[in-house]
Amino acid sequence: MDLLDFEAQGLYFEQPDVAGVEELIATAAENYASGDAELSLLQAYFLAPESLNVLVALNRFYYYQHRLEEALAATTKALVVIRPSIAFPEHWQELQISHITDASADSLTNVRMYLFTLKAIGFLNMRLENLDLSQAIFEKLVELDSKDRIGAQGLLELVIKRKKEHA
Repeated sequence: MDLLDFEAQGLYFEQPDVAGVEELIATAAENYASGDAELSLLQAYFLAPESLNVLVALNRFYYYQHRLEEALAATTKALVVIRPSIAFPEHWQELQISHITDASADSLTNVRMYLFTLKAIGFLNMRLENLDLSQAIFEKLVELDSKDRIGAQGLLELVIKRKKEHA
């Protein structure tokens, strides 16, 4: 299956949030330079802990602050939020190509979001020197994405190189 051959629909950022969340995310964006963004993002999270808009904003904030553990927590939560909408297994290790090929056409946007979120988890783990876990994630993505549409092959090669350097 070509993960680029689909019609995008139901994009996470088009989904409505509970009242006040959009404004809190906007306030966080305005206050980023002054260092006062985190409080607004956490308030948004408490209002809408399942919102991908909030989780992506938290991931970006923490990543750009070099707070990788917090970015990883937000990204892992996003994976948990996405998974039920596409009926993927609870553990990504159990994911098979059939889960992707059997997905309905209207869920392919969420399938891609799940795979890119898993890639982000692999990347954050690589940055945190959790190289075995990172390698396993990238290997799974390469197995599922023969055309490398998700872009995990290069990251897999990088993590293998880093492991050799650490050996």
